[in-house]
Amino acid sequence: MKLNFKEDKSQFWDDIYLEDDAGWDLKCPTPVFESISESIPTGKLCIIGCGRGYDAVMFAQNGFDVTAVDFAPSAIKSLKTSASLANVDINTVKGDLFLLAEEYPNAFDYIIEQTCFCAINPNRRNEYERVVRSILKPGGQLIGLWFPLDKTVEEGGPPYATRIDEVKTIFGSGWEIVKEEFPELSIEPRKGREILIIFKKN
Repeated sequence: MKLNFKEDKSQFWDDIYLEDDAGWDLKCPTPVFESISESIPTGKLCIIGCGRGYDAVMFAQNGFDVTAVDFAPSAIKSLKTSASLANVDINTVKGDLFLLAEEYPNAFDYIIEQTCFCAINPNRRNEYERVVRSILKPGGQLIGLWFPLDKTVEEGGPPYATRIDEVKTIFGSGWEIVKEEFPELSIEPRKGREILIIFKKN
């Protein structure tokens, strides 16, 4: 496939990590996901756009079978180091999320989304939905913190503007909403700027 957008190149993302300019990097597990990890049954879980992998390690420590995917070699290297220090096994995948469907059909009980949807070019969002649908088991859940809600399309990206109605439209057919809320556990800089929507694959 011809690469049409800057976000389609792994070097674009690796440069951001190498320059320590990853504004989405919380440097710790996401409080919303920590809470969720304690309230859902363990199972096979995939984090797409996992970054340095704080959430991947946390879910693995809580008994989940974790596959963590990122385009940036530096991010995956950091995750492997963290997983080793935490003494947890994580299946790390350094690669393009759009290529997951072939290797992981109907493989996961859960997919974790945070700042991945907004990182890809908006022209590929329907393709993103198709990939997520294909790698989730029937009845599996897409657990998403959809962000940034306060940005306009005209501002460009990444991160690109995310609208609640657009997310619900893209995940309309073949999905049902399990939960939708502005989580109290959002970190302070993202309060009101992100929404938790959990979709179930029918």
